[in-house]
Amino acid sequence: MNRTIYTLVCFLFIFSVQAQENKAVKRPKLVVGIVVDQMRWDYLYRFYDRYTEGGFKRLMNDGFNCQNTFINYLPSYTGPGHACVYTGSIPAIHGIASNDWIDNATGKTVYCVEDKTAQAVGGSSKAGQMSPKNLLTTTVTDELQLAVKESSVTAISIKDRGSILPAGHMGNAFWFDDSTGNFMTSSYYEFPRWVSNFNNRRYVDTLIQREWDLVYNDIYNWDTEHEGDDKYEGHIPGEKQSRFNHNRNETGTKGYNKLRYLPGGNTIIFKAAKEFLKDESPSKDINVDFLCLSFSTTDYVGHTFGPNSIEVQDIYYRFDIELQSFLKFLDKQVGEGNYTVFLTADHGAAHNSEFLKDNKIPAGNKSEKDANKELVDYLMRATGKDSLLRAVTDYQVYLNEPKFTSIQQRDEVKKLIVDWFYKQEGVAYAIDMENMGNANVPEPIKTMIVNGYNKQRSGCIQIILQPGWYSDSHKTGTTHGTWNPYDTHIPLLWYGWGIPKGETHRRVNMTDIAATLSALLHIQMPNGCVGSVITEITD
Repeated sequence: MNRTIYTLVCFLFIFSVQAQENKAVKRPKLVVGIVVDQMRWDYLYRFYDRYTEGGFKRLMNDGFNCQNTFINYLPSYTGPGHACVYTGSIPAIHGIASNDWIDNATGKTVYCVEDKTAQAVGGSSKAGQMSPKNLLTTTVTDELQLAVKESSVTAISIKDRGSILPAGHMGNAFWFDDSTGNFMTSSYYEFPRWVSNFNNRRYVDTLIQREWDLVYNDIYNWDTEHEGDDKYEGHIPGEKQSRFNHNRNETGTKGYNKLRYLPGGNTIIFKAAKEFLKDESPSKDINVDFLCLSFSTTDYVGHTFGPNSIEVQDIYYRFDIELQSFLKFLDKQVGEGNYTVFLTADHGAAHNSEFLKDNKIPAGNKSEKDANKELVDYLMRATGKDSLLRAVTDYQVYLNEPKFTSIQQRDEVKKLIVDWFYKQEGVAYAIDMENMGNANVPEPIKTMIVNGYNKQRSGCIQIILQPGWYSDSHKTGTTHGTWNPYDTHIPLLWYGWGIPKGETHRRVNMTDIAATLSALLHIQMPNGCVGSVITEITD
């Protein structure tokens, strides 16, 4: 009799546990967010033929591809991009107006993740004065931790802003310290054992010594005729030529900064991610964890060599091979079907202006430093007053606010500035952002300007250049920051748990990423989110 009762009790207990599990909210064990810094959308297809079957192609062909994804604000830079991906918001709301901005109240230049009250942990002192305090909204990673108390968020990047902004206010962020070659953090965060263990293995010392040769020895399929021609390409720090092989000589470099320009800069992020997952595997519990990875080397290589270089082509072939390895690692460590991955970019990049002109396409560039000097001289002649301008930077004009004694005087100076810019070669529009209602600017540019304008942190005049033009003092390499599709059309790939196979050519905005993740995870959207759920994925 006792045995019968015991068996019945056990059966009821097991049935009760199973019933509770069936009622539990279904979520993946792990979400992996991958941001590839300066990845143009067309890189998915320009280099497609030589991608492996298990890297980009696995995400593209077995996952969901949002083919028409755009940044919907200005300027298109790294800080705002990472903030937007994870907040679903825009600079006007989340406050990350650029990588750097001028505080209009104090006149001080502010770096997007600087925090003078924070102290370095595991790295050099100045590199550690960082935190997310300038981010004014929550992130999807914050909302996950608010909704699921046992969840964890870890963000890893070469750039500090590439990890701090995705980690939000509640996660842990780690970034690369050039002086030591370690991943470090600040006193704002915890410093777990796995980071110390990883740093002690000194993978960095091997990676920074590797010569960068071509991963494939046959002829590359994009503009090989210019290989070795310095006209369009810059140099890696410490090198005097732009030809392969790279990193043959360490002369002229200090510390570990050079790793940012070499394939090892991507490799070390993948290695750190694997170390984290081995030490704190999501398979140990039933709670969803979030791993944010940002790859910065693609940005350093892109800026230096430009989109049509073999260096850019090769760095994406190498990235694809490592992505394939990482996805296989996730299959084994977390379990295929137990994790969700999304891959996107913070911005794209323009073709080198000299390259475009040589191909009979209108283009040009002019440094903001030169524009600043010329505009200062012009205002001095026009008004007889000096120091009315704080800066021309990031395609915006900041006024020296204490110099103005009346609103009328300030309005007159703004008009002078706008008129001056309209006379400059390559300028399409100069817009008074405090009077956008009267701006004769077409969509979607007008909305992008409004979305990017933060009164406390943005300049009061926005400069829009002609297509093919950008602001840069260098004739080689490239840059970004404009509204044009080459800067704002970004890849967005989804794969894994909860993701159907397919694609959409409907326009999707960067702000939709956090909204869609929130829907997949059944959590509240970030508190500044203006995006919409990509229903083709969630329905």
